[in-house]
Amino acid sequence: MANTIKNQADILAKLQIKALNPMQEEAIKVIEQTENTLLLSPTGTGKTLGFSLPLLQTLNPNSKEVQALILVPSRELAIQIEQVIRTMGSGYKVNAVYGGRPMSKDKIELKHTPAILIGTPGRIADHFSNNRFSKDHIKTLILDEFDKSLEVGFEYEMRGIINQITSLNKRILTSATQGVEIPDFVNFKNPKTVNFLQEKRTSQLSFKTVVSPSKNKLNTLLQLIQHIGNEPGIVFCNFKDSIAEVHHFLESKNISHACFSGGMEQKDRERSLIKFRNGTCQLLIATDLAARGIDIPEMKYIIHYELPKHQEEFIHRNGRTARVNEKGTAYILRWEKEYLPAFIKESKGVSIAKKAHYKPQYWETLFISGGRKDKISKGDIAGLFLKQGGIKKEELGVIELKPDCAFVAIPLALADGLVAKLNNRRLKKKKVRVTLL
Repeated sequence: MANTIKNQADILAKLQIKALNPMQEEAIKVIEQTENTLLLSPTGTGKTLGFSLPLLQTLNPNSKEVQALILVPSRELAIQIEQVIRTMGSGYKVNAVYGGRPMSKDKIELKHTPAILIGTPGRIADHFSNNRFSKDHIKTLILDEFDKSLEVGFEYEMRGIINQITSLNKRILTSATQGVEIPDFVNFKNPKTVNFLQEKRTSQLSFKTVVSPSKNKLNTLLQLIQHIGNEPGIVFCNFKDSIAEVHHFLESKNISHACFSGGMEQKDRERSLIKFRNGTCQLLIATDLAARGIDIPEMKYIIHYELPKHQEEFIHRNGRTARVNEKGTAYILRWEKEYLPAFIKESKGVSIAKKAHYKPQYWETLFISGGRKDKISKGDIAGLFLKQGGIKKEELGVIELKPDCAFVAIPLALADGLVAKLNNRRLKKKKVRVTLL
């Protein structure tokens, strides 16, 4: 059963959104009136809000069962959607389940059944096969980034899941890519398509080519980073071994950064994103796993350190900058003897001889061993740092609150002193550990 239900106006006010964009307005209208909706829109245009707002209208506040299922291809996308819907403060319980975290956590959360369940197909299939909740009340199915789910091999699990849901009356499929074939098992008959992929936003994205005189492009990458300065951005690589190479090089040059790839543990990936979001690191060195489906802010630029093999990867990487109405730059870093793929047009070259003033790392991230389940709020954490830690309000950075822990950005110069002062202090009724992340 839901708590106090909020309407769309209340939700937008809470999100501090004055007006929906045209894609969101059309998506909401179509989804409300249509059984099967195909929503096509570039990465970063707000598809999650576009399908979540009409989804809330389909829910029964008196039901104690799962009413909507959202299947996603990655843990990061599951977490992102959960955070968006939680932030909406709709009054409905929402949970995300995914591989890579203890099954015991899922079981605890599912004892208090959410109205909206988000998950990766493998983990959802496990819960289905063990009958951990009723499937009989699921009326709405959303396949977000469904083409990516097929691409990474989730067709078998998705087929099994969909075949077990017998009460569906609404299906929503989303993608940032045109022309993906929809398998028959989705039962996606006579869909209405909302297509914003052809919207002309290319003028917001500028391409610049940086030529490396050496096949080893590390020094040129460093010069480019120093040329750009302290703007947040993503450096895309094709392989996790390349990330390791870039990581060790930048570390030796004292360039603050975080890494993100499928070869990392889920916990480490999440912590890299936390440090990137709160400004502890301004560079994310990543594979194409970071090209979509993760919760990070607007990027001013991305760098193709290694050129993508396929056009789809190129499109999704570029979608991390120049999102919605913002401007951004995609830097194409190539060796002077390297040929560009046919889908990458030669763009204006840029000189990187001039360097911006590159500031050293300012923020550091602290870990706190208490979260929402301990009835701890962001206000409680702020009070701990301001009153007991003795720091100024402007020295308190971004606070991210999780179910069982929290992360706080504070000035690097104060980090060790705050750990010594606050570790093992009481926060609400719990004695918490405070450590460097």
